[in-house]
Amino acid sequence: MGTIINNKWIATVASIWIQCTSGSLYTFGIYSSALKSSQGYDQSTLDTVSVFKDIGANAGLLSGLLYSYVASPPPPPLSSSTSTTAVRRCGPWIVLAAGAIQCFAGYFLIWLSVAGVLPRQPVPVMCLYMLLAAHAQTFFNTANVVTAVHNFPNYGGTIVGIMKGFLGLSGAILIQVYQTIFKNKPASYLLMLALLPTFNPLLLMCFVRIYNMNEGDEKQHLNYFSLIALIIAAYLMAIIILENALTLQLPARICTFIVLILLLASPLWIAIKAQQRDSGTISRTSFIEGDQLVDDPNQLDAEKIYTRQDPSGYLQVPGGADEETDTSDKKTLQWEDNLNLLQAICTCNFWLLFVTTACGMGSGLATVNNISQIGGSLGYTNFETNSLVSLWSIWNFLGRFGAGYLSDYFLHVNGWARPLFMVITLATMSIGHAVIASGLPGALYVGSIVVGVCYGSQWSLMPTIVSEVFGVVHMGTIFNTITIAGPVGSYILSVRMVGYIYDKEASKEGNTCTGTHCFMLSFFIMASTTLFGFLFALGLFFRTKEFYKQVVLRRLQHSVRE
Repeated sequence: MGTIINNKWIATVASIWIQCTSGSLYTFGIYSSALKSSQGYDQSTLDTVSVFKDIGANAGLLSGLLYSYVASPPPPPLSSSTSTTAVRRCGPWIVLAAGAIQCFAGYFLIWLSVAGVLPRQPVPVMCLYMLLAAHAQTFFNTANVVTAVHNFPNYGGTIVGIMKGFLGLSGAILIQVYQTIFKNKPASYLLMLALLPTFNPLLLMCFVRIYNMNEGDEKQHLNYFSLIALIIAAYLMAIIILENALTLQLPARICTFIVLILLLASPLWIAIKAQQRDSGTISRTSFIEGDQLVDDPNQLDAEKIYTRQDPSGYLQVPGGADEETDTSDKKTLQWEDNLNLLQAICTCNFWLLFVTTACGMGSGLATVNNISQIGGSLGYTNFETNSLVSLWSIWNFLGRFGAGYLSDYFLHVNGWARPLFMVITLATMSIGHAVIASGLPGALYVGSIVVGVCYGSQWSLMPTIVSEVFGVVHMGTIFNTITIAGPVGSYILSVRMVGYIYDKEASKEGNTCTGTHCFMLSFFIMASTTLFGFLFALGLFFRTKEFYKQVVLRRLQHSVRE
């Protein structure tokens, strides 16, 4: 019974379920009107509160530092004379618990304010509540994504795509909860956000653990998880389209919601089948959690003859009888392997990735933040713009999932370095911005799909590249620091550029702007910005191409041989 529960497949399912309730920030539009009216805010003040939501959701440095301290695997013994007992401080559950506490505190205080239990709060205090609630997402995301990469180091792109994909779908999932149970009751929905995303991680956090094991065909089982994710995304897209086209009655909503719950429960069946199939083929299992890990010294010495480990405990390129080859491999493996945050910041690769992220994620955020206004200026109906906004989460998911899966496939099959896919997606994203700028009939539909998919791809590519280039030990800290580039780029492009140009054009027409000229210049500038990011991504690709060939690919090939 213990092996059925305590394995990385169950850990993956637990992380997926936590991700499914972690996207409350994507549902801000549901309760924003209630927050605005109850607190007497104008639109500018509400936007200020929303900015703190974005800051909290992207400022994940603390969650990364906490994960590195309490959950990262200890380094291996320095020599054979060193004690082989490795002590783990705690585990990922500490990070999840910290996120749950913040989530409850933030949303519960917001609910008390909206419900009138607390007197009207000063704007800075409400901004603090929103910051606290949003900051919880970084703890959930860091714990689930980094733990998944630890458990599936050979398929980092696929597993990050799955985790980030379910996070992208979580907004649509929570909206289905609202539509079924709390429709037209935004205050009650706020109370649900204080409870469901809090107690779900608290109930599941004991299953989210790091395992170090060599199993059977991991890719096959991960493909099943991917298939379930695609089915759920297609189902949610169908529901969104039906809701925008028809008025679903309560019995129909309950039926669709039950089907959604069954689909979300299906990964558990896949995990049980995967564990049963692989239980007889596990060659070496080392549970990296709890108080102590004790290895047999004789066994450790024997393993050293055939393998060597990196600081994260994963098997590396095999050392052969040729000592010269072994020395060359060691020198290669030392390059930017398991750097901490300060060491990573001092590298050129970090800043190439930071600028690339600012251009890609920043322009994507600027697009989704203004998509309703763009539709209005081009003469789209409310139904059409609402559909565009609702379907953005689906395109976002497809990018997150697809980029992770495809980059893994071509890395394993053709040896393509993962930054190449960042180059491709940024070039494609530039085309998407240019399509929107054209203002042609249907251009907003096509452009939003292209930009949405390419924007989502950045969320799975960037963390995976961080784990491969800088190492997995401090992955949470480094990728959360780079994530800050997203809102920075969004602020520059959305507020300082798009908003400024729109207001300038609107001032000529009485505070509203109609026509292609309202956003044409803005999106041509964003197309140029993503091309600028494309050049930085290209530089990262050429800098890491040899590293992927000599280290990452050989590590994967060695793992397959085992």
